[in-house]
Order: sequence, then structure tokens, then C-alpha cells
Amino acid sequence: MIQAARPRHPFPASTARLTLAMPSPAPARTCRVADITIGPGHPLAVIAGPCTLESAELGFDMARVCKQICDDLGLPFIFKASFDKANRSSAGSKRGPGMAEALDTFRAIGKELGVPTTTDIHLPEQAEPAAAVVDILQIPAFLCRQTDLVVAAAQAAKKHARAVNIKKGQFLSPKEMAGPVRKAKEGGCENILLTERGTFFGYHRLVNDFTGLGDLMELDCSAFTNAGSPPVCFDITHSTQLPGSGEQTGGRPDRAPLLARAATAAGVHALFIECHPNPPEAWSDGATQLRPEGVRAILTTCSAIRSAMGDDR
Repeated sequence: MIQAARPRHPFPASTARLTLAMPSPAPARTCRVADITIGPGHPLAVIAGPCTLESAELGFDMARVCKQICDDLGLPFIFKASFDKANRSSAGSKRGPGMAEALDTFRAIGKELGVPTTTDIHLPEQAEPAAAVVDILQIPAFLCRQTDLVVAAAQAAKKHARAVNIKKGQFLSPKEMAGPVRKAKEGGCENILLTERGTFFGYHRLVNDFTGLGDLMELDCSAFTNAGSPPVCFDITHSTQLPGSGEQTGGRPDRAPLLARAATAAGVHALFIECHPNPPEAWSDGATQLRPEGVRAILTTCSAIRSAMGDDR
């Protein structure tokens, strides 16, 4: 019997088993919000509440509902609402109660329900009074490159031992978020959270780049800090927006569960959800806000996904 000769490996034996060397991800930091720690090794946090603080009653009602949902699922909860929706599709749209009245409500909600609170600011002079009350100062996506605003928020956060949540602009790549993080650091605050809320894809459309989401979670900040990459929150409801699609921004809230599942599986450290008892009657973002039962359904699924993954992300 003639045996066929075994073919020689086309490459030297030393390279027959090639191991691809992957770059090591940037070290990650955590973000401290009152008694909640957000980041790797900690439970999935939830930031939720109505888009606009339409009234103290609405704020308390939604805070109680969201807190109960999160308590039932063992998820840490932070209440959110806006005191002024300065970026509206129409100049005639309702904007909110104003800062002074809203801060009284935030203070009352935090004290009565025992939950941390957050709101967005739009002007540098709003940072100090807001930081005296709420636990996270949020920088809106459209304003994330505004140096004076980011620095003022960082300075106020440092003074009052608060955190700063910087939303990624819809026009920025993940890598470019190192700029706002650096500005906050130069303002004295490294207790930072970054939020992904979609990227412009032509007109009237946002998309979520999950490769980019991974890049944001491994943001290289080594040029200016040893603190590592900030933890990342995923904004479920704003990611479903259809921007500029009329007098009021449109949306696809039916896709919120899909995005929430994907983001949780990707390993984000927090979820951001806007909710309202009757979204069509909401002062703002009625096309994307979720009803409480929708919030419970999404968080129940995401909690199960996170449990399957473990808390090491």
C-alpha cells in the first residue's frame, strides 16, 4: 500500500498556532452617587423619572413607582427629571417649573423617599445651586463640549461631593468624549458617568453603535488621568427618538426593550429611562417616554440578563 505523504504546513511550526494579541482595555473607574456605586463589580443602576418635572405630584408619583420597581428587582435607583427643557422643537412648548421650585421638589423627594436625585443644567450659573441639592449634575448631549458649563459642573460637584453625568453628543465619536472628561477633571471632578443616547444617522434618525458603546466603556483617558475610563450609562428612551420630525420630536418606543436588552448584554453599568403615567399628555418627549408597566417589563428582563452575566462587568 502506498501512503500519501502528509502535506507540510505552509508556515514554520512556531507560527502554526497563531495567537492574536489584543490590546488591553483601559482600566475602569466607578462613580459614587450618595450610597450607590456605579461601575464594574456593582449592580446595574437605574436612573428614571419623567422628562419634565411637570408638578411635585407627578415627581413624587413617578419616583415612588420607579423606586418600588427597582426595590422589587434589587436594583439601585436614582430619580431624574428636568426643571427646564431649554432645547425644544417649538418655542411655544412647555418647558418646566423653573429651577427654584424644582429644587424644592428634588429636596423633598430625596428626603421623603431616601433616593438620590439628578437633573440637567444648561448654564454655568446653575451648577452651584443644583449641586447643593441633587446628587448628579447632568450635562445635556448638545452641550457636552461647552467648556464653561462642564467646568462649572465639575467645580460644584467637587465642592458638594456630587457626581457629573456627561451625555455623549449625538455628533461625537466615543473617542472624542475624552475631551469633556478631561475638562471635568481639570475642573476638579473625576466622579463621572458617561451616557450614550444615540448618534445622528442622517436626518430624523438616531442609531446606536454597539461597537462604539464598547469603545466608550474602554475610553482611553490615560493622557490626563490615572483614574481610568468612567462607567457608562445607556439612555434607552432618548435612543428611540426621531429628532426634528415635526413640531414635537417623534420616536420608536416599541424598540426600547430591544435596545435595553442589547445594552445590558453589552455590559453597561446603568440604564436611563424616562417614564410618564400617560406619555401622550407629557409636556415633552411624549413620543418616547414609557408607561410604568413598560419600565417594569424592561427592567425585569434586564435584571435577569445582568444576573446571568454576573456583576463583574
